[in-house]
Amino acid sequence: MDWQGVFASRMGRMKASEIRELLKLLDQPDVISFAGGIPDPGLFPTEAFREAFETIFAGSAAAALQYSVSEGYGPLRDWIAQDMARIGVPCTRDNILITSGSQQALDYLGKLLISPGDTALVGWPTYLGALGAFNAYEPRYDQLTPGGNRGAADFAAAARAAGGAVKFAYVSPDFANPTGETLSLREREGLLDLAEALDIPIIEDAAYLALRYRGEAIPPILNLDIARSGGIESARTLYCGTFSKTLSPGLRVGWVCGPKAVIARLVLMKQAADLHSATLNQMAIAEVAAAIYAPHTAMLRETYSARCAAMLSALKTHMPEGVRWSEPEGGMFVWLTLPKGLDAAVLLKRALETQRIAFVPGAAFYADGSGRDTLRLSFSCASPALIEDGMKRLGTVIREALVAA
Repeated sequence: MDWQGVFASRMGRMKASEIRELLKLLDQPDVISFAGGIPDPGLFPTEAFREAFETIFAGSAAAALQYSVSEGYGPLRDWIAQDMARIGVPCTRDNILITSGSQQALDYLGKLLISPGDTALVGWPTYLGALGAFNAYEPRYDQLTPGGNRGAADFAAAARAAGGAVKFAYVSPDFANPTGETLSLREREGLLDLAEALDIPIIEDAAYLALRYRGEAIPPILNLDIARSGGIESARTLYCGTFSKTLSPGLRVGWVCGPKAVIARLVLMKQAADLHSATLNQMAIAEVAAAIYAPHTAMLRETYSARCAAMLSALKTHMPEGVRWSEPEGGMFVWLTLPKGLDAAVLLKRALETQRIAFVPGAAFYADGSGRDTLRLSFSCASPALIEDGMKRLGTVIREALVAA
């Protein structure tokens, strides 16, 4: 069988995730890994989930193990709606679809909005998983720089010249993966201005919103959008949330919040794809969120904040001249720009061979494969002492590479 001959053309756009491949290094005990943007498993609320599953099986086992509605478990959607109201987004359960992590939400939104040749506006760099989700629908990418000088007419003309239209802008406005950077209030308002001028939706990826360690909170884009439009049904922002960074990534529970007309279309996709997310998992998340979400996320912020501070301090101590890095106010990542002439992919090979440390080369996060002088570091799974050791090793590798260059 000539499988290559029968694969759809979209398969040419789909590539293995460099991050998923690097995660295999975590099985090597002598490697200090700053590669995976994953929560520390030692911080999972294991006991709370044990109690939740016991409660569910004691009283609602049949419902937990049965098929359910595609929109998602009602009490969980109610809890999310209440939490959305807390951040200035009044809505009801009918504005929410439960997905298998926010990654599935990105896939559904790509399927909903992109026709082959259409343009998606994304950051340079942007979240690798978003590129992976959108790639299957064969878009063209254009560089979105909030606060930049390009206007709507320029974006629209470039999209037409490529044979399509601008369909959406994708951003992670708080402590973005991979850069750790946060959009200012002015940049968020400017992005809304651009979206209104182009008459396109904004996909707001809020995966790290709960993990702010310092600085003043900035309203979500959907919050600002509702203030302009008068309500969620008139808004153009589609908010993607997840419990993966706060409660459990393994249970794969995320959500989309938006106008009912959009949710209804996404529900059809959910029905066609997997009928519904696992009912048992949704029920467990609902139990645990209702019981401990606020104190648990407070503990996460305290722990990760110390690790973030340790990494920034260690970088200042150990990096050679010419290395620059972001200083995030939350999230899990610090973004490094290397001195001119260094390639992070080459540096990774050297780092693994000589110092047994791992990170993610930055080119994976660029739609055009540029950014070879950048890399992403994650501090979420390392103690301050391990971070200090790892940054010392990384500084050694960079100095050696500079001498060799």
